[in-house]
Amino acid sequence: MAESRFDAAHEVLRRHHGAGRLAGVSTLVFDGHSVVDSFCLGHADLEAGTLLRPDHIHRAFSNTKLVTAVMTLMLVGEGRLALDAPVREWIPGFAHTPVLRPGATTLHDTEALVRDISLRHLLSHTAGLSHGVFDPGSLLFDAYVASGLRRPECDTRGIAERLPSLPLRFQPGTAWEYSMAPDVLARVVEVVTGLPYAQALQQRLFAPLGMVDTGYVLHPEQAPRLAVLYGGDPVDPMAPGLRRLDHLPWPQAHHQRVPRESGASGLVTTQDDMLRLLQRLLPGRGGPLSDALLAEMARDHLPPDLCVSFPQTCAWPDLGFGLAGAVTRRPFDAQPNTPVGELQWGGLAATHWALSPATGQLLVLMTQRYMGFWNPFWFEWKAAVYAALNGG
Repeated sequence: MAESRFDAAHEVLRRHHGAGRLAGVSTLVFDGHSVVDSFCLGHADLEAGTLLRPDHIHRAFSNTKLVTAVMTLMLVGEGRLALDAPVREWIPGFAHTPVLRPGATTLHDTEALVRDISLRHLLSHTAGLSHGVFDPGSLLFDAYVASGLRRPECDTRGIAERLPSLPLRFQPGTAWEYSMAPDVLARVVEVVTGLPYAQALQQRLFAPLGMVDTGYVLHPEQAPRLAVLYGGDPVDPMAPGLRRLDHLPWPQAHHQRVPRESGASGLVTTQDDMLRLLQRLLPGRGGPLSDALLAEMARDHLPPDLCVSFPQTCAWPDLGFGLAGAVTRRPFDAQPNTPVGELQWGGLAATHWALSPATGQLLVLMTQRYMGFWNPFWFEWKAAVYAALNGG
């Protein structure tokens, strides 16, 4: 086999696959002009012995948020939305949403809003909303679970009706917390376009870009290409061993339509569809967003004292946040050679993407390891790819 400048990047994935952390993984690297590396390894279904192919379909989980950001910004570009407009214009319940006081021990220990929640707050996850996923035992986690916000029968209208009655974690614009904000944006899109969210995405984004394998529900002919979801150790990301998770996030997910077609999660997609979208999000490519909106999407919207952080884990002071993902402020240990200004994100099943507006470089990694967001393999592979692309 001919030697490749991406051999070190491939070896990272072979090592994690060989250690039992990944069932299968496929990647694409775009250098600003063309795909310069494509790699595929392992299985889509370990038990059946089905080898992974580049056209296998993956659960996107939170990479759905990128699609929602693009859809929202398309409407901004058309003058139908404004980034700093209050969300109460479309969802009146948010006019009087309470805010938890610092140190609150009950949901009733609240204060009034001091400023409206804007669409910019929602896109940058500074609205004060939570997610009901990452902080079990907290007041808002328990409240979100009790409200049924994440159940498959709760559609975007239901989310928009229930969320405003629950308190915010903080006053809008004063902190950062990863959240269900894109679900609110999905409802705004429905109100503005008059279309169900899935239909708006299909008509306005997926069909025009040729994203033929992206959606909430698989067609019968697509179903055999859905890769199996496996779970790793949720505490130790480097522990070997995978368990099959056929009923996550709920039984028959993606095979049967449910009311919940979320702006924050729920899409399935392929690496080719992700590349089609990302290529059109580079400046000067004539995509669905103007260059000015692309720059706004990719810039850091957090002040220096705020950064990406997750409950019970750690803060990432070298990562700010744009309107669609984390923005690299400066290199750091996990990202020693990542270009400053890189925009990136991933999903709970470990599908990841990265986009560098300055260089035009794009990275796509597809696998199905639940609780695999920002697993060490992503950062190790990314560092090896940038070393190959940029010579160090």
